[in-house]
Amino acid sequence: MKFVILATGTRGDVQPFVALAQGLRAAGHEAVLAAPGSFESFVRSHGVGFFPMGGDYAALLESPEAQAALRGNPVKMMQVVRQTVFPMMGRMLEDAWAAAQGADALVYHPKALAGAHLVERLQVPCFIGAPVPVVVPTAAFPAPAFVSRDLGGFLNRLTYAAVRSGSRPFRGMINEWRRQVLGLGPRREGEYVQGGRLIPVLHAFSPHVVPRPADWPPEAIVMGYWFPRRDEPWEPPAALAAFLEEGPPPVYIGFGSVSGIDGDGSTRMAAEALARAGVRGVIATETGDAPVRLSDTVLAIPGAPHDWLFPRMAAVVHHGGAGTVAAGLAAGKPTLVCPATTDQPFWGRVVHRLGVGPAPIPRRRLTAERLAAAIGTLTTDEDIQRRAAALGEAIRAEDGVGRAVAEILRCSG
Repeated sequence: MKFVILATGTRGDVQPFVALAQGLRAAGHEAVLAAPGSFESFVRSHGVGFFPMGGDYAALLESPEAQAALRGNPVKMMQVVRQTVFPMMGRMLEDAWAAAQGADALVYHPKALAGAHLVERLQVPCFIGAPVPVVVPTAAFPAPAFVSRDLGGFLNRLTYAAVRSGSRPFRGMINEWRRQVLGLGPRREGEYVQGGRLIPVLHAFSPHVVPRPADWPPEAIVMGYWFPRRDEPWEPPAALAAFLEEGPPPVYIGFGSVSGIDGDGSTRMAAEALARAGVRGVIATETGDAPVRLSDTVLAIPGAPHDWLFPRMAAVVHHGGAGTVAAGLAAGKPTLVCPATTDQPFWGRVVHRLGVGPAPIPRRRLTAERLAAAIGTLTTDEDIQRRAAALGEAIRAEDGVGRAVAEILRCSG
């Protein structure tokens, strides 16, 4: 069978689908991943077929306009939507249709808005892959990215309707595309429904991290994390390898590209916090070409694969993106989340609830003093360290990709 997978967003959105494509290929099937062009080398390096789809979501989020919008500037938000997001969505719809040609089944990220419409046109089995539980309403917790606290059963469920309304501004564009390209009239069903039934939603996170809510329908399944396999071992820069050999495991600090604050200020604050806490540290700056020594005990790096780096750390501090949370928890490391936007506050609450890290510190409240105190907790609290190690062991014992592939093949006939 030929499986076409549609994924868009940041690295944390796309990476799980690389793993799923690897699993489908290992089961003897063809799998092509359609994603923004900036991910082509990453996808192909894992032995997965690639099709470019839409604009670069990550680059958009890094733009000055998007950063201003993330800080709550409504004028900038409308400017970004009108000048950038609408054209990007138009390209994504066109590219998704091209990518889907010849597909025997489709798997798509909820952000890939073309998914349900292509399934209606092609009449093939389909599945939603969800790294974050935003698709299926539950009373157990509010929709991630909507509110930062539990509202109670009825109101928690209601927040998912607000999430689904996020595609409403694109409805006219989508209906025109349906008419001109797919030969279909306006869609009569919801985005996550086909033939009156919920499209199967395969959640790409561990049930040890987010247990399956009791009020979810049978079509909503928690599979376990989807981690891609690396064909060749990653070789660290000499400066990073030497730094790790020089002393005890350092603390990792990295806030990703969707942080909402300037990178230089973030790096200075992180370095000061490490000095106050009296621990060694590795700071991921997301810039530059090579590691830079900031002091005898702090190394700044452009980045490194989390599956290689995190097991070598004493603890991890980050923005709380779904993929980074997954890597830190799988490595068994105490975790501090400093959320800024979207689903990051949700993951911060999850980490704290699991007892594998202190309460999250929102980025707007983050200071060197608060960060230093939290780092002290991460590196000295033996109960947190014990729980984090046990959770990592449980996650590593799972086969999320294998379970997802088995379910997809079972439902695809």
